[in-house]
Amino acid sequence: MFIDTHSHIYSEEFDNDICEVIQRAKTNGVNKILLPNIDKESVERVFSLANKDKEMFYPMMGLYPGSVTSEVEKQLKEMLCNVQKEDVCAIGEIGLDFYWDRDFYEQQIFAFNKQLQWSNDLNNKPLSIHCRKAFDEILQYLNKDGRKKFNGVFHCFGGDIRQAKKVIEMGFYLGIGGVLTFKNSHLAEVVKEISLEHIVLETDAPYLTPVPFRGKRNEPSYIPIIAQKIAEIKNCPLEEVQEYTTNNAKRIFNIQ
Repeated sequence: MFIDTHSHIYSEEFDNDICEVIQRAKTNGVNKILLPNIDKESVERVFSLANKDKEMFYPMMGLYPGSVTSEVEKQLKEMLCNVQKEDVCAIGEIGLDFYWDRDFYEQQIFAFNKQLQWSNDLNNKPLSIHCRKAFDEILQYLNKDGRKKFNGVFHCFGGDIRQAKKVIEMGFYLGIGGVLTFKNSHLAEVVKEISLEHIVLETDAPYLTPVPFRGKRNEPSYIPIIAQKIAEIKNCPLEEVQEYTTNNAKRIFNIQ
């Protein structure tokens, strides 16, 4: 069994064929899929899909940094009641993203810190962290004095080996997806050096589709392609990648 630890298949891109997408995932051995939330508008979609099959789908709840606005306090207040629901397996996706601009820099920092506090308050609920052009800032707030040690996944990890080791030292795992298969990706160098004990698989569907389907909509059934690429890089059997990444995901997110 494979686990897709980060997939937005609740989104509109899948409205017309979600049943077929789910069946293709199962056919390819992907039997559990984690659903990260984005903002208030996506909450109902996440829970609606999760409720269709509680053995397959696991909802996360959080405010994505790209969704943060000047009304961030109102946004977080609306999100908190959903984060507290029993079937939510993680707080996510949260984080910082300063790739395009810093228009809501202070608001993103505020939202990230508030959601880290939620994790502390909810018995150290795991985190799904989005990090883009903000690695040093994220480390600063994760290591802030007086906080418990966090755990979870750096979703769509795109850093170098030094950053990978920092992530692992803090107790986090690397979320590896379709970018690994891209021709000019440096991730192969990172994956080669990092033990399978610290890696989980993800698609980030409908985004970041792996080769040979790059340019098309991504979906969970492509998880074995990512796993096979890892197996090639590490010169190990595909079954070994499957076993480690599945057990890692179960452990992090408390999945049976």
